[in-house]
Amino acid sequence: MFSKAFSNPSKSIWIVQGAGVIWFLVTFGLLVFYGIDQSTAIVDSLVFALLFSLGVNMLDRVFGFYIPKGSNNWLLLGVPLIFSFLAVLSHQYLLRWIYSDQETYRDFLKSHFYLRWAILGLAETLVGLIAIVVSKLEQQNEAQKREVMMNELSREAELTQLRQQLQPHFLFNSLNSISALTVSQPQKAREMVLQLSDFLRGTIRKDHQQWVSLDEELTYLKMYLDIERVRFGHRLEVVFDLADEVKQMRVPQLLIQPLLENAIKHGLYGITEDVKILVQAYKEQNYLMLKIENPFDPEVAAPKGTGFGLSSVDRRLFLLFGRKDLLESKAEDSLFTVILKIPQQK
Repeated sequence: MFSKAFSNPSKSIWIVQGAGVIWFLVTFGLLVFYGIDQSTAIVDSLVFALLFSLGVNMLDRVFGFYIPKGSNNWLLLGVPLIFSFLAVLSHQYLLRWIYSDQETYRDFLKSHFYLRWAILGLAETLVGLIAIVVSKLEQQNEAQKREVMMNELSREAELTQLRQQLQPHFLFNSLNSISALTVSQPQKAREMVLQLSDFLRGTIRKDHQQWVSLDEELTYLKMYLDIERVRFGHRLEVVFDLADEVKQMRVPQLLIQPLLENAIKHGLYGITEDVKILVQAYKEQNYLMLKIENPFDPEVAAPKGTGFGLSSVDRRLFLLFGRKDLLESKAEDSLFTVILKIPQQK
């Protein structure tokens, strides 16, 4: 138990041994002070120190496996006192047998029996209390580790679930568009199927934990936009305004695509003219800043299903960074703006 209280288990062994040595030296000094012969004092102190060390190890094991509670609290005092009594009794009988010819020393052992018991009992009781404190600290530490592990597993499961939701969400929209084009424009439907296949081949096997460069992320975004342009033709224009310094900055894979999909929905729903969506990227301190702007008609109700992209990205950011201030959206003067802050890993 004491070994678990230190990062290096061998350190606790030296501590126990050191305590035994100190116990031996103090006992030896007291015996010499009381006039006991040095050779006799050495044997007495050595046996007493060994019994002390044995008690430390025994109490460590007892209270390491069992912590008294409720009506059993008396064991906190009872076990150390019982062991110390038996230890002092054994010590006395052993040494009285060894030094049976030294009447003065035998009388000394008898007269100081209760004093030895009190001293050893107090020391062993303190050892027992320390063992219990260490045991409880260890249990708390284990509980915290389990909680952290469970939270991590829960976070990973939710991230995976979000990723699995994004693919079908986009896939169903694309399949609906392909279905609509099959009869009226079969060539465009075929083109869209091929582009959708290329996009899914490049993204569906990606690890949701993987971070990629912004430049690589834009490759998949442009594949996605090629699919959307088949749906909306010349009406859709997406302009990328990127500073050179941000192209190699890192982003969680497929984090931007739901926001761009949301901008296309907002921008093209209820508007008959051409729609221009602006995507800007720049660096601000240790953040990669992304701003997506799209026009919208404030008098037209939002299309069904819009909002999933924003909520899913917001939740994913919280799971990755534990923050709720990394995604901001606002609507002003028929312009909808989303600002995304991505902290850069060091």
